[in-house]
Amino acid sequence: MSEEKDKKSYYTGEAKFSPIPLSVSSPVIKPENKGKIKASAVETMQKQAQQQIGMLRKQADVIMSQVREIEARLEVSYSIYEAEMKFTPKIGENYHLYENKGQKILSFISPKEWGERMPYDNFLATVLLLADRTWEVQVRNEEGGLMVI
Repeated sequence: MSEEKDKKSYYTGEAKFSPIPLSVSSPVIKPENKGKIKASAVETMQKQAQQQIGMLRKQADVIMSQVREIEARLEVSYSIYEAEMKFTPKIGENYHLYENKGQKILSFISPKEWGERMPYDNFLATVLLLADRTWEVQVRNEEGGLMVI
């Protein structure tokens, strides 16, 4: 039985697949430090995950910015469509929004074209009709503040 045990403790396969050096001239085979390998893998994994998460957060910020722009455009558009219009606006054209006695009016005549006798109380903005039928503010009123339509 001890002979069988001795035979099992020695490697008997091909030398190139040996888990241990078989001669003095064999390359040194050192056992791997599994704790070090795991720590390095976890560190690399965390760096990669943080990089990907950061990139996705930047993309999400861009998307949310676009959402806010569309929401603002919708708010302006609802207000403009409530204004009095005596014509059918064309896509890609600039129009001018005025206020007169609390009523909003959309006109194709700019404030400069009226000269000194503008018939409205207040110029609110120059707006552009986009292809999706929403409006984009091109020029705000002269006070330069945020226009509340």
